Amino acid sequence: MSLDAPKVLGQNLGTDEFPVAWDEGEKELFWILDDLHCPNPLSPMFFDIGGWWLTCDHMFRRFGTPFASDWVAKNVNGYLYTAALPAAPGIHVEAMEYQNRYVPRVPRDGEYAGKIGPYLGAVLPHYAENFLDWWNDRILPEMKQNFAYIDGFDMDGSSLTAVAVLLEDMIDIHDRHWKIHWMLNFAQFSATMALNGTIDELKPDANPDLKGRLQSSVSDRNWDSVEALWKMKETIKGNATLKAAFEGETASEVLANLKGSAEGQALVSGQLEPYLEEFGHKALWSHEVMFPLWRENPGPAIEAVRSYLLSDYDFPATLEGVKTDLDAAIAEVMDGLDGEARDKMQGVLDQSLRMNPLTPDHHFYIDQGTNARLRTVLLGVGRKFVEADILDDAEDVMFLRYNELRALVGDPGAYDARDIVSDRRDEHEEATSKRPPDWIGTATEEALAFPYAGLWGFPDKFYREPPTKAGEITGLAASPGVIEAKARVVTDLDQFDSVEEGEVLVCRMTNPAWVVLFTRISGLVTDAGGTTSHSAVVSREFGLPAVVGTSVATKDIKTGDTVRVNGTTGVVEILT
Repeated sequence: MSLDAPKVLGQNLGTDEFPVAWDEGEKELFWILDDLHCPNPLSPMFFDIGGWWLTCDHMFRRFGTPFASDWVAKNVNGYLYTAALPAAPGIHVEAMEYQNRYVPRVPRDGEYAGKIGPYLGAVLPHYAENFLDWWNDRILPEMKQNFAYIDGFDMDGSSLTAVAVLLEDMIDIHDRHWKIHWMLNFAQFSATMALNGTIDELKPDANPDLKGRLQSSVSDRNWDSVEALWKMKETIKGNATLKAAFEGETASEVLANLKGSAEGQALVSGQLEPYLEEFGHKALWSHEVMFPLWRENPGPAIEAVRSYLLSDYDFPATLEGVKTDLDAAIAEVMDGLDGEARDKMQGVLDQSLRMNPLTPDHHFYIDQGTNARLRTVLLGVGRKFVEADILDDAEDVMFLRYNELRALVGDPGAYDARDIVSDRRDEHEEATSKRPPDWIGTATEEALAFPYAGLWGFPDKFYREPPTKAGEITGLAASPGVIEAKARVVTDLDQFDSVEEGEVLVCRMTNPAWVVLFTRISGLVTDAGGTTSHSAVVSREFGLPAVVGTSVATKDIKTGDTVRVNGTTGVVEILT
């Protein structure tokens, strides 16, 4: 393979602790650990059919990107690594999708990258200008119709064959929704870059945090979810019976208490169950299919309401605070501009602000909602396998491979599914003890310049200096401010209810399922992510100091440690 002899900045081909088996052409690529979406070891089924990378060739083809033509995935010791392929001929790499070998797509024409750039430049503003209308008028109704089809399908009353075919429908839906995801992503990227470029041009001395503050949203599905939980809190707050029910030690005890009274039953049927139906299609880690959804286990919702009760959380005041800060940021960016300069800034600002709600909304409908339905259908197949005495537990289906599942539908004796699942559960457990590096392969200037690498904190992570003293962790400055407080390390759903008011949340990464914790914490530190990741954006919305992309926070910080989080410099200090 030839990459026109790019300058090699570093190479990591594996270690004794983290060995890597390389196929043809892989060593020369820059592979990033996808701890942004999948910080835990993968299930075999997710890697086969649930990956966001499966539609990336469509994205690069549709937009005509000169910087990449495909995006490939590699399972290394159970962890997900991905690499972008330059849009250059002569590159030949082994890859796999849906358990099939294939050669990732690269252009035949050596002049492609140099010629296609103007096309991208021409169409991006068109997407930025029109996508919100497409979303509201055409795309969102399509996705809702797809969800209604899946949600309304009687899997338990259907045959195994029917549910297996439904899985194929769901894979098609997943494919379509993720193609929409990339259209949205590029449209929003264009709007944001146009605003940031104009700020650099017209306001070169602007406060460094101004760009981030202008990405806040005050009307989206995240806020709708928080408001619904707050309304439950308000109902409970004025009712002694309901308040007593929430004194139960566990979420299951609270639920049992609620079902023991007329007032509690009314809350469950009138508010909790509708909330779970609308907002419960999400899991702790929204991409992976092995984690239970909130609608399967209402514990996180109950604990969120309990925390709102304890703090008497004021949703209107919180939202008003975000709106006030956004209005102040708008005034700041427009201050001192007149004439053509003012008109230019106003145009790009209006377009970017209109797109802001699409960040949380696409998470709600695609990252969460679509992958949640994929899990739901897989569980439907799993239940049928239990009925057919192929598996012992419906959840075991996640440890099969896609084509193994299909072979078992046609012939229950095709594999010893129980043995396969047992071995893979052992492998998965062993993988949890490993500490995967941030990247493997070959780092070059070209690879680090890949626009999407910033989501994972590159190239900043690659070039950052190591800590200068003991007890110090360096990351990326994500949300300004300084807070000193006790740390709470959270790595799984069962730990949500342990987070206490005013603590600093330390975790691998967040997604919208974690937003309920942002109302009680004072700061955030993550292993993964860049300054445009979910953790960074939501921290800015809630006004929480945050440092992201540390790589080591959940390893070096322990629950109960006193930490100082400096969201302006990107430094975390472990004080005690």
